[in-house]
Amino acid sequence: MSGELVLVTGGSGFLGAHCIVALLNAGYRVRTTIRSAKREADVLAMLKAAGIEPGDRLSFAAADLMADAGWPAAVAGCDHVLHVASPFPPGVPKHEDDLIVPAREGALRVLRAARDAGVRRVVLTSSFAAIGYGKIPPDGRPFTEQDWTDPTAKVSAYVKSKTLAERAAWDFIAGEGGALELSVVNPVGIFGPVLGPDHSTSTAFVQRMMNGALPGLPRMSFGVVDARDVADLHLRAMTNPAAKGERFLAVSGDFMTAQQIAQTVKTRLGAAAARVSTRMLPDWLVRVAGLFNAEAAQLVTELGKVKNATNAKAVRLLGWSPRSREDALAATGESLIQLGLVKK
Repeated sequence: MSGELVLVTGGSGFLGAHCIVALLNAGYRVRTTIRSAKREADVLAMLKAAGIEPGDRLSFAAADLMADAGWPAAVAGCDHVLHVASPFPPGVPKHEDDLIVPAREGALRVLRAARDAGVRRVVLTSSFAAIGYGKIPPDGRPFTEQDWTDPTAKVSAYVKSKTLAERAAWDFIAGEGGALELSVVNPVGIFGPVLGPDHSTSTAFVQRMMNGALPGLPRMSFGVVDARDVADLHLRAMTNPAAKGERFLAVSGDFMTAQQIAQTVKTRLGAAAARVSTRMLPDWLVRVAGLFNAEAAQLVTELGKVKNATNAKAVRLLGWSPRSREDALAATGESLIQLGLVKK
């Protein structure tokens, strides 16, 4: 209902900013958490890039996922919470707990504060990382919301952190949630319009391709979805009664290989994507690179795996209709060019 107050955690992030845009466009009032007041200007700049002047419909609250201070004030008076904030470093952490602890404890901290404040529903941003790693469906079917990543398998710290954080959230609701409702959105790689210099790992992949920083591509597949559609799915999960207690995969169509993503960017952006390479790297070279580079080592376990996932549940229950993979990738590249984040 328009005019209601919604808390968005992590409003200075790529997806958080898109969620704020979607809420303001839908008539909601928004409060967003930032770790430092210095980030207010960054949030306002991203909203301006999206054509939004929030005026008095946007307010800020200082809160950190690793501390209790600030969260009671952040959720006070809110009807709903979109818990988008979660650590996603550009590199590999020194220890997996550097990701796992903030993700899990941060989610629980937000849920406790929301329950105590009488919030109706929290929508938690999880990830395909909590669904599609550590195993492949034995019947070759696409991954669905019924699937869970096995955190005891050989998976990255990020994958483990998202899995354990979402498990902890569902356990909390079952044991201590009271009247609080929970819905979860599990996006694949999030692309779409970049709103500022701080953007997602997925959009940075396109940026590196366009800058010629990737001379070759690993034999891997990725899911693609536009940030605007992920934000729209959050709003649908926030308001639709059918979303209570459910998780929703956010993916636009079938998975794409790295080569297909590169070819799409070249085709849609033409001369601006002249540096994009569509050359495939041999698996042995990626494995050798993994011996010397921690980031490359995380790719090795996914080499050659054919994955897919379906958005049928979100489409059926919530009427979600995402834009195409190709449009999401093109919007990424176009925005990177407009913001001067691609070499001329």
